[in-house]
Amino acid sequence: MTFQASLYGETIEQILALDGGGCRAMPLVCAGCTSPKAKSLLAGKRPADLFPGAPSPEGALSGLWLYFGCFEECHEICQELPTADGSYWHAILHRQEPDPGNAGYWFRRVGRHPVYPVLVECVRAIVSRDAAVTFNVAKEWNPFAFIDFCERAQRQADDAPAHRAALAIQLAEWQLLFDSCARPVQ
Repeated sequence: MTFQASLYGETIEQILALDGGGCRAMPLVCAGCTSPKAKSLLAGKRPADLFPGAPSPEGALSGLWLYFGCFEECHEICQELPTADGSYWHAILHRQEPDPGNAGYWFRRVGRHPVYPVLVECVRAIVSRDAAVTFNVAKEWNPFAFIDFCERAQRQADDAPAHRAALAIQLAEWQLLFDSCARPVQ
């Protein structure tokens, strides 16, 4: 998948441009807000105003907060969003906390998310780039196996193959979920 921030409107493109344009790998363990300016620009904004015509404006805003490492702001939205998208953002957030048990709880609430088939293909491509990465990609996406993989990768050096792969997979996951929430319905 090639991520294009321009698909979500000029405002979102400008906000994402403050830190990597939606293409910066997020840490496996949350480390705080990466852009005070993004935090300031997003504070108090209504999801429907930022994402007009999107299938899940609240989910998209939750994803933006997560991208910028703003844990509390992301959590405030996703915990009140009773959808598979809200549960998915909640699960990723707790995986990064790290709280694997809580992440697992929220992934069980997600069920089979529509982004999973595309995510599996992205993961296969990521894993195939480095023979040293030992992440078994099943026929269907297994978020619980990825929680375990991230836990192991967190304990490795930043340049270790598993750590790099976990970051790349997490970014692909974020991009796919954000796109499914934020892209305006045609």
